[in-house]
This record gives sequence, C-alpha cells and structure tokens, in this order.
Amino acid sequence: MIVYISRLVLDHFRSWDHCVVDFDSGVNILQGFNGLGKTNIIEAVEVLSTGASHRASHSAALVERGQGKATIRANVHSAKAGAESMGERSDGEDRDEQDQGEVPEMDNRNPVTYEATIHAKGTNRARIDSGRSLYLRDIVGQVPSVMFAPEDQWLVSGDPAQRRTFLDQTGALLVPGYAEHLQRFTRIARQRAVLLHSLAQREPGDVDNVLSGLEIWTGQFIEAGVALTRDRRHIVDDLLHGFPDIYRSLAGERHSDETVGLAYRPSFEEVMDLDDPQTAISEHFQRIYPGEVARGRNLIGPHRDDMDLELDGMPAREFASNGEMWTLALALKMALLERLAQDGRETPIVLLDDVFAQLDDSRRRMILDFARHQGQVLITVAAASDIPDIPGAHVIDVEGLRAPTDDINASLVERIHAMRMGDDHGSAVSETASAPTALSAPVLQPDASQSAKPDERRSDAGGDGE
Repeated sequence: MIVYISRLVLDHFRSWDHCVVDFDSGVNILQGFNGLGKTNIIEAVEVLSTGASHRASHSAALVERGQGKATIRANVHSAKAGAESMGERSDGEDRDEQDQGEVPEMDNRNPVTYEATIHAKGTNRARIDSGRSLYLRDIVGQVPSVMFAPEDQWLVSGDPAQRRTFLDQTGALLVPGYAEHLQRFTRIARQRAVLLHSLAQREPGDVDNVLSGLEIWTGQFIEAGVALTRDRRHIVDDLLHGFPDIYRSLAGERHSDETVGLAYRPSFEEVMDLDDPQTAISEHFQRIYPGEVARGRNLIGPHRDDMDLELDGMPAREFASNGEMWTLALALKMALLERLAQDGRETPIVLLDDVFAQLDDSRRRMILDFARHQGQVLITVAAASDIPDIPGAHVIDVEGLRAPTDDINASLVERIHAMRMGDDHGSAVSETASAPTALSAPVLQPDASQSAKPDERRSDAGGDGE
C-alpha cells in the first residue's frame, strides 16, 4: 500500500500562523533559508503520523506562541501497488477492483482528510473527513511516516528518553493498540506518583486511606507496565532482523567485520525472564517502597526503559565515532522502513530533514537512490546548491509559501471595495470570478472545528490528558 499527502494545511503550528503546501507523489524538496519553517512543515507530518515529535517533549512547544492550539490537516491518498486503489465512495463501496499493473493508480478524487488539533493545554484531538471528534491516538499510524533528522545521532549518544521516544513512535506504527497501552500507562504512572508525593507530605498516622489507594494503583501500574514492556520487546525484536545487514551496506567493506545489534533494557527485567512476572515485580515494589515515598516518584517502570545500539558487543555510545553513530542511527531508521514495507503494510512517507549535510558522498548517493524508490519523500534543504539531483523532483520554495495567499487576498479586497463603490460593477464581477485562487487543487475539507456539533466541540476540552 502506497500512501502520499497531496495537501497539507497548518494553522498556528510552530512558526506558521497559516501555511498551505501542495505535494506530489514521489520526491518533494522544500528549499529555504534556515528559520523559514521548512522543518516545521515535515515535523507536522511526523506529529500527524505518530502523535509525537522527535523535537518536543510536550504539546505546548508545537503551538505558535500566544495561541491556544495548533491544527494540522492533510489530504491523504493511498493505493495498493499493482492491484487495487481507493475508488469512488459515493456508490457505497469502499474500493473498486483495478486491473493488475506495476504502477499503482493514486485516487486524486477522493482523498481522506486527517485533522489533528494540538492543544497547548489539555487533550489533543483528531477528526477524519470532518467526522466526529476523536482522540489523537485514534488516528496514530494511519498516515505512516519515518523521519530522518540530524538529531538521529542522539538515538545512539543521547539520554534514554531519546530512545524511548523512538520506541514509542515506532510502536505507534508497528504494534496495534500501542498508543492506547502507552496512554494508559502514562495516566496510571502520573496518578501513582501523585499518591507517593502525598504520602511523603502526610503525618505517619494519617496514611491508611492513601496506602489503600496506592496498593490499587500499583497493581494497575504493574499490569499496564508489563503490557507496554512486552510491546517494546516485540518492537526491538522486529527491528533487529534487518538492522545488521542494513548497517553493513551503509558502512561499506572497511567495516564488514563489525557486528552490530540492538539490546532492549527494560526496567521491568522480570518480563524478559518470566512468563508471569507480575508477582516478582510486586515483590520488587515492596522492597523499594520507602525510597519511592521519600522521593515521591515511581522508581521503576517502562518510563525508565532504555535500548542499546551495540557495536562489536559493546554499547556504541561509549566508544563509537561520530560517523559510526550516524550510520547506526541511519540503519535503525531504515530497518523500521523495511519492517513497515513487509506484510502488506502501507509504505510510509519518508521525511529527510537536512540530512545530506551529515553524510559523506557515498552515503549521500545511497540515500538518494533509496529516496527514488519510495512512494513519497519530503526533503528539506537550506540552499539551492544543496538540492539533490533527482529527476522529476518537485521543488518547493518555502519563502514563497508565506506570500501568495496574502497577495491574492489583497487583490480581491480591492476589487470587492470597487464593487461596493459602484465603480465598473460588471467588470469587477468578471475580474473577481476569474482571479487566480491560491493553491487550488486538490480541495481540502473545511476546518472541522467550524462544522462540529456543539457536544463534539465540548469534548475537545475533555479527555484523559494524553
């Protein structure tokens, strides 16, 4: 299944007050000076795809300063390669059978419009085709994408939080129900931490009710944590299948004798050794209970997990060179792409954020060859001289995205003013009707927040604090 975005609309996302950009299937290159917001555009695709950004630890960072929410909307097309494409939906059928062929036919008439609303405070929401209000996690993974960015080296050398973010974004794409498991664990962990902090503040004789509540939340914490740990173990095992071969192909013959691997380091180590680890984990909690109360925090659990990228049996972060770290991170992302392409899954959109500056000539050629064979690729470059030589690539001037709509609107306002003043009424009507429209086709669905029922709009403010 090949997926591509034909139109992306952003409102109050990062540095963009409003942005409309049209993409082609195949390779798209966003060119613009640093600071114009080109990375923010592909970051929005990442958020729509995985529910998170590799550059932000909380939603507020994604919202334009001074605004309460940001909106991401995308027209998404899909087709099964060589067999079937999304057909007319007006006749009640989801898909029409297509003739066999090597090149998939994209359905430009009936895209699916995905909308994500990111709140600076509160629960993030989503809609599909202006439908009912959903949680953002309900659409995670439906528009698959994989981001390659300069920060990827942190997957090797950075702190464990970087690798947990990668596991969570990968889980949203690979493991059905992962987003729900993660959200449930996060909510329970937050509540349990509140109780631990409350215990630390209370007098010794006034703790019975809190202790009873803590016992209940600890049981739920273990149950949710075990489910999340098993999901993450499955993710690492999946990626490990292709990771070594991809690394060797990227590293070249000089590194052919190196061995690489991935090692999951769960905080709930009992999950790796026992079929039924909950009793052993409960006993572990009993041993560390005084320390948890003293610190007012959860001392063990999936929020403390890590993953080692190993080179010759050792954690690469301890001794690998910068070049080796970058190659390991690149191989890890490409292993994810390979895994997503298996089992009839959708071919993800590939996001390349200023990666060519990080690569030598040989790796740059490999990435370009790789990009040519993907369903859709979005590449950012700072200078025109950095634009890769890819025949047929769609080059987008990011600076130009900020100007055309304003110019056209100003022209229309002048003509409408002339009509109201009675100046050449007939001519004004004719000119207005024929005036060019900004980024005309394909048509994006209207902002769902304007057409939602009152009870659905109210539900956006509620939720479970994901």
